[in-house]
Amino acid sequence: MNTTLKFTAGRNIAMKVPPHLYEATVCFYRDVLGFEEITNHAPSVGFKFGTNQLWIDCVPGLSQAETWLEILTNDLAIASEHLSTAGIVRRDEIEPLPQGFQAFWISSPASIIHLICKDTESWA
Repeated sequence: MNTTLKFTAGRNIAMKVPPHLYEATVCFYRDVLGFEEITNHAPSVGFKFGTNQLWIDCVPGLSQAETWLEILTNDLAIASEHLSTAGIVRRDEIEPLPQGFQAFWISSPASIIHLICKDTESWA
């Protein structure tokens, strides 16, 4: 691994939930567990999850929930090359990113989606 390349865990976790489970999932975190809701990113629904943020997204067409994670890096170009060399699959088609947002999507060997972000960027 390139000694100047660094990866760190981001603070955002996304749970992609099918529509038939969405309301019950939001109620679970808000009403059953009593987690503090993040309200400044409407219409997105998020909760404080320790030092992290858990975002609940309703995604039509899903048959089951998926968990997506954020990874920060100091150099996107070197990170992309490093991950490709390691056989990690880019998944840029998975969800569009905002214009100019310095990030890309990958899938881990266990098919967990990760957003690889420049460490100055963040989802929220």
